[in-house]
Amino acid sequence: MGKYIFRRLLYLIPVVFGVSVLVFTVMHLFTSDPALTILGQHATDADAAALREELGFNLPLVQQYWNFLSGMLQGNFGTSLFTHTPVFNEVMSRFPATIELALFAIIVASVVGVTLGVISAVKQNSIFDYASMTISLMGVSMPIFWLGLIMIVVFSLKLGWFPVSGRIQMGYDPAHVTGLYILDSILTGNTAAFKSAVEHIILPGTALAMYSMAIIARMTRSTMLETLGQDYIRTARAKGIVERLVIVRHALRNAMIPIVTVIGLQMGGLLGGAVLTETVFSWPGVGSYTVESILKSDYPVVQGTVMMMSIIFVLVNLAVDLIYSVLDPRIKYS
Repeated sequence: MGKYIFRRLLYLIPVVFGVSVLVFTVMHLFTSDPALTILGQHATDADAAALREELGFNLPLVQQYWNFLSGMLQGNFGTSLFTHTPVFNEVMSRFPATIELALFAIIVASVVGVTLGVISAVKQNSIFDYASMTISLMGVSMPIFWLGLIMIVVFSLKLGWFPVSGRIQMGYDPAHVTGLYILDSILTGNTAAFKSAVEHIILPGTALAMYSMAIIARMTRSTMLETLGQDYIRTARAKGIVERLVIVRHALRNAMIPIVTVIGLQMGGLLGGAVLTETVFSWPGVGSYTVESILKSDYPVVQGTVMMMSIIFVLVNLAVDLIYSVLDPRIKYS
């Protein structure tokens, strides 16, 4: 197991290298001049040239890339051109918000998706089966930003059930323990903060969960249908085992490996793909911060956030692989 984990961690090297080349190339070849962005379009050529020299943008691209890569290997992801603070600190201050949103979304997507998939498989070709698959098809088809806007109009502006944006009502911030407002409010017994945090996360979390829920539901249904047709399921039923136990203990447990794979991939995708949701709901996470940085051509921030999210994505997938052996003891890593 130790060798397997070490080998998987070595896979980080080509992944990080490939992502760093791609991000650096895109940011330097297809975006505007950061010196002019900082100084404004009326800046003189001398001022712009001086700022480029100060920031190192006058160096050859290969030299700039090496400076970026060598700094990253030392844990230095650069400094924001506008706030002049380390990118690592900026991202870490916003990371709990993104983690909380992604966790809420993946929990909702997993619970609802697995439930819909199991019931659809058990009640195949029934009205419930058709209805749940229609819902999952809608979840896959609807763009997240469009769904988020519709939810804001209906549930916030028309019905007034939930806040339009933000992470918590001003002045309700719980004492900092983990950075996750819902968990911190529970740990500190702050009921008002808990209620406000839950109200604020329902809309963005649900919008973000829809696509993943649809994928998980469809995967669960197909896997369960295949599992329910196996001989050991018929044997379990022939022994007179209660149908509920046959489905949960025998069928669902053996069907969980591909489902867990999908959930793990979706979790990694949610961490890096919450950009649109955070932007629509003004959620103060890494995604909205990255969008702001792209619009301002803040190269170090964009490069740093993408690199950090890529590393996290790989680590999440490693964790998913390790969960396989827990679900199925026959799987051994060597």
